[in-house]
Formats: sequence, structure tokens, C-alpha cells
Amino acid sequence: MNSVEPPIGPPDASASPRYAGLATFARLPRLEDVPRADIAVVGVPFDSGVSYRPGARFGPAHIREASRLLRPYNPAQDVEPFAAQQIADAGGIAANPFSLDEAVTQIHTAARELTADGTRLLTLGGDHTIALPLLRAVAERHGPVAVLHFDAHLDTWDTYFGAPVTHGTPFRRASEEGLIDLTASLHVGTRGPLYSRQDLRDDERLGFAVISSPEIEAEGLARAIERMLDRLGDRPVYLSIDIDVLDPAHAPGTGTPEAGGMTSRELLAMIRALRAVRLVGADVVEVAPAYDHAQLTAVAAAHAAYEILSAMTPDHLPPPDARHHER
Repeated sequence: MNSVEPPIGPPDASASPRYAGLATFARLPRLEDVPRADIAVVGVPFDSGVSYRPGARFGPAHIREASRLLRPYNPAQDVEPFAAQQIADAGGIAANPFSLDEAVTQIHTAARELTADGTRLLTLGGDHTIALPLLRAVAERHGPVAVLHFDAHLDTWDTYFGAPVTHGTPFRRASEEGLIDLTASLHVGTRGPLYSRQDLRDDERLGFAVISSPEIEAEGLARAIERMLDRLGDRPVYLSIDIDVLDPAHAPGTGTPEAGGMTSRELLAMIRALRAVRLVGADVVEVAPAYDHAQLTAVAAAHAAYEILSAMTPDHLPPPDARHHER
């Protein structure tokens, strides 16, 4: 933070119950209530790009509601993400639900404005279509970035019903537009049937390596993390998490579930390893609450987002007496 003022964190849970008040992410302050933010958490309630189950437009609110229980200190990463940097909730980006093209433009414009002063974004979706305009905004600032993509699916298909921009095509368009580093991008957790072998050939040509869900099972989590970090190297990294990377047992509330996925414990461990890389932005998408049960999917998504914020935390913390956070 550039300001001498300490970050504003969540309210004290002993004075304000977690289930009371506005449902901002982790009960953080709103963006308009802080001088500036190092990281803004923003929702994109949009799902007009889905090819199967709809409902992810309600994902940001569902994730925020499940995030009320998050606490200030992360023992797994030994960081206090809300004390070391100013994180604020930026509300939602309004995107036209009746026009994919206009919605993509609106998301791109809003992301560019939110990051104009160097603020990084953690975006809550919404369907995976939103990754394309978010990557456009990131690449304008950082150049081509290494895309680390957790998903059951490749999302590098060409078109659906002739439409070039949908939730199954964002990374193909991003590769074609020169937004991604073709030597360092990676899918993690992919599995399930494809249309043909050509899908894998196209994906490799578009710049992606793959660590599939069966490979994680066969080789182990430690080897998967090693391969991931080797692939990313020292490039700026954009992290995109489709919650369907998790097995439906852990995340039933999503639009295109596939059996045989990662556990939430495996996903969180891989996110924690990203303390070693330079994260310039991230999204967590495809949470569809109509198919969720007991907030299973929302809780997993909220914790994934929390680990991302923790991984974005600077190595050097402010003095203890300068920290404002929940006790």
C-alpha cells in the first residue's frame, strides 16, 4: 500500500455477528469506503455464454454469502491477507444479459477502469466467458501473461452454434489475440470426454500444456505442483479457476460437472504454492447456486478465493501495531 494508513479489514466478529450486515466478500469494506485498494474483489453476474446449465449469474452473491465465515489469519500460508494489503469489495460489473458482444465490452471496460491505478482484480463469476475480457485488460497492462487454468475442460474450442465467444472458447480467443504466453500457460485438472483427438492437438498449438486430473492421481500432488511451477517460471500469471475442476462431490453447484475431479484440499494446496509466482489477476467462475447443496460449492469457491488473496499477499507485513483486522 502506498498510504501510511493501515488497511481496513473485516469488522470484529465479537461485536458484529458474521451473518449480519452487507454480504461483501469476507465482510471486507466496500471499494468506495477506502482511499484505494491493492486488490479489488468484483463480481460479474453474467451467464449468457453457457452451453448447458444456466445460473452462474447468481454465483457472485452465493460466494460472498459463503465467505462470511472466513477469518483474518491464514495459518496454511502464515499470512494475514487483510492486514498486509488493502482489499475491498468493488460490487458487481453490470453486463448486458441479451448481448454477448456488448457484455464482453462492458466487462473489459470496467476491468480496465478498476485496474487503472495498479489495483489487481479477483473476479467472482459468472460463467467462463468473462475470462476473455478480463485477460484483455490484464494484457494491456502486463503484456502476454501465463494463464494458469484450473478446469475440467480445456475451454479452447472454436465456436458453439457459430458463436466465437462463449464459456467454452475464451482461451482460444485469448491465444489468437496474443494475450497469453504460449510457452508458459497450463491447464490443471482436465478430465472427461472430448469431441476428438484434434481438441488436444489444437490446445497444444494454442500454447497450453496439461496436467490432467488422472495425472494428479497417478503422479501425486507434490509432482503436480512441481510441474506447475516449472511451467509458469517467473512470468506474470493470470489464474482462472472454473469450480468444476473439483469433483461434483465437492462442487455440485456448477453448469457442466464431470466425474473424477480434484478434491478441494488438492485445489487449495496448489493455489497456496502460487506464493512463489507473480499473480497479476485471478477469477473464480461457474458457481451455479441452483444446483448447490448446503453451500458446498460456494464454500469451496470462497476458500479458493481466500487462498488466492493470501497468495497475493506481500512477503513483508506491516508492524503488528499497524494492523487493523478482526480479533
